Amino acid sequence: QVQLVESGGGLVQAGDSLRLSCAASGRTFGDYVMGWFRQAPGKEREFVAAITWIFGNKYYGGSVKGRFTISRDNAKDTGYLEMNSLEPEDTALYYCAAAPVPIASTFSSSSYHYWGQGTQVTVSS
Repeated sequence: QVQLVESGGGLVQAGDSLRLSCAASGRTFGDYVMGWFRQAPGKEREFVAAITWIFGNKYYGGSVKGRFTISRDNAKDTGYLEMNSLEPEDTALYYCAAAPVPIASTFSSSSYHYWGQGTQVTVSS
């Protein structure tokens, strides 16, 4: 069983930056994918970014490409989501998720086995 704990959310103004963290614990062995998803009120959960743990392959959703950067620290079992040039449309509850490789679809929330509790990001205009 893998436990994921997100942190780093908050209230910021448009144009600001935030860095989210996702600390993994439990059976964190072998290769897996860590993903970030977000969900705004009344909207479906949206893929944001993902990274493979061993090789560091990165994937981004279209709405954040060029503004957000995903990374990981293997020694700390922690993933990060650096968010720059934040927009009010980025306001959502951000979730960290993980799944062992191979994964059916990096971009689909249904492929992920483990989820954090979420951290709120609010961007004011």
